[in-house]
Amino acid sequence: MRHRILVIRFSSIGDIILATSPLRTIRQSYPESHITFLTLSNYSSILEYHPDVDAVIALRKTPSIPYHWRFSQLIKEKSFDLIFDLHNSLRSRFILANRSGQTETLKKPRWNRFLLFQFHLNHFDNDFSVPLMYHQNLGSIWSQGDPVPKTFLKISKQESKWAESILKDNYITGSYVVIVPGAAWKQKQWSVDKYAELCKSIKNDFDLDSVVIGTKKDRICFEIADRVPEVVNLASRTSIRESMALINGATRVVGSDTGLTHAAEALGTKVTLILGPTSRETGATTILEDSVCVESEETWCRPCSQNGSSLCYRSSQFCMDSIKTEEVHNTFVD
Repeated sequence: MRHRILVIRFSSIGDIILATSPLRTIRQSYPESHITFLTLSNYSSILEYHPDVDAVIALRKTPSIPYHWRFSQLIKEKSFDLIFDLHNSLRSRFILANRSGQTETLKKPRWNRFLLFQFHLNHFDNDFSVPLMYHQNLGSIWSQGDPVPKTFLKISKQESKWAESILKDNYITGSYVVIVPGAAWKQKQWSVDKYAELCKSIKNDFDLDSVVIGTKKDRICFEIADRVPEVVNLASRTSIRESMALINGATRVVGSDTGLTHAAEALGTKVTLILGPTSRETGATTILEDSVCVESEETWCRPCSQNGSSLCYRSSQFCMDSIKTEEVHNTFVD
């Protein structure tokens, strides 16, 4: 039977990428199905060329109730047989108000997160991960103990050629590392001094050039480039897809708990993930065997929030300040 399936995950980059794991399971369960992914227009390009997505519906980010109601009517008209709401927000519930198909809705571990952030009581299972959490909310197509596929993204040959071209224009023809130092919240950023020191040391010890990517708002990218003129700073000069193409060809990606580090693993590029205020229980972890999380495991106050937005109330942000350049540098040693 050919099912019409809708998968919903509006944001953010990392969570959408982690949702490609249950996408694989859904496709394997319904190989002849037509799968539509509903997400915010800012992030819709992430899923281009994805083999488990047949169509993308891009939702404009707006508080307009009439706009969302029209989307609700659209969902009704499309008559989806199965709906997987992997966001479970007020927006998704409103849009699905007129649904007719079977719906599986994500149950978020809000109570466990509250206990963890407020009282540092960890009631999460030892094997907790966001891809696993998604799978536990897929209904009858997945049972505990079944495989949890890795995340997956795809880059086209044309995009790879573009990456080679821009690197060549910046005199990079050999192996390189992509640095993703920015984050939505400053508390998740490692220091400029340590990134600058790292870029110098991996060039000297491993002959690896450093390419920094980010948005215009990520001032840390420009500060690193000011400290180390040899660094190629492409911050604000690449789209999401172009950043992914650069990541796809990199030897390793180093960065904060942010969307593009998740993209790296989905593209098969190993990651050194520098974790501060977030942790595995918030979705901040690595998937690939060769990837490494560098974190201060003895800092009692972490994790302090779901996304790192809470301001640090201590005299120093120990979860980040205690991570030394040598620790990150050593992840490059095979």
